Amino acid sequence: MPELKVLAIGDIVGSPGRRAVAALLPRLAADEKLDFVVANAENAAGGSGLTPAIVAELLAAGCGVLTSGDHVFKNRDVLGVIDREPRLLRPANFPKRSAGRGWGVYEVGCRGLQVAGTAGGQPPARNPQPSTAVKVAVINLLGRSFMGAHADNPFERIEDVLAEVETAAPGAIVLVDFHAEATAEKVALGRQLDGRAAAVWGTHTHVPTADETVLPGGTGYITDLGMTGPHDSIIGRQVGPVLSSLVTGMPERWDVAVGDVRLSGAIFTIDPASRKCAGVRRAQVRMG
Repeated sequence: MPELKVLAIGDIVGSPGRRAVAALLPRLAADEKLDFVVANAENAAGGSGLTPAIVAELLAAGCGVLTSGDHVFKNRDVLGVIDREPRLLRPANFPKRSAGRGWGVYEVGCRGLQVAGTAGGQPPARNPQPSTAVKVAVINLLGRSFMGAHADNPFERIEDVLAEVETAAPGAIVLVDFHAEATAEKVALGRQLDGRAAAVWGTHTHVPTADETVLPGGTGYITDLGMTGPHDSIIGRQVGPVLSSLVTGMPERWDVAVGDVRLSGAIFTIDPASRKCAGVRRAQVRMG
């Protein structure tokens, strides 16, 4: 069975980040022969939140699944799509009565594109060559340190989710986006899931880390994917207003910046037979 190549895209910030996905993802997918793309999109609407139109835009651009985090409900318009779109996830350790879902299982074609998603996901427009379909479970979690969000213990909740996934799709390849501030939390979750998830990556800080590795049990891991958006900025926001606010202590409007737009993430190569990661490397592409 051929290897599965998964691209995880770091936090998409505002319209510059969305433009980067639309412009850069098709070529990256072709060059790297990607099979599946998971993108964190919770900052895609003006730097905070999501809308139904933006969800549709990013899925049409080639993202197979959209994960999120503490800002997923910042724009209430997302409530019009999150319960009916299986490819849009919110953290699984949110209260159980929260709108949406915290994980999903998707059929993915190795050396092709996404074949179908559960609960109504549509197949892609193209599938250029025959492929071997495998089941991939994507799980979204939220950290608790310094996050200020009402979320259950992610280290406890993940055990329940893994059991739910195994019941729904025995033998599925497990991918986890852990949206968290504290690096120690992310490293700890990677170790907790080593050998049980094919890949665990962190999002939220907008700053990429250089610790990509395959853990002893075969889990591909990186603490943070970084940001897809304007890097001539302070984590995606215009420099001047942020500095002014920090110096004076006065409130400022922190608009999304526009310069040096990049797509940032990591590529995980996974053996579908063993459900282990064979390699992980960072990926960053600048807009021309």
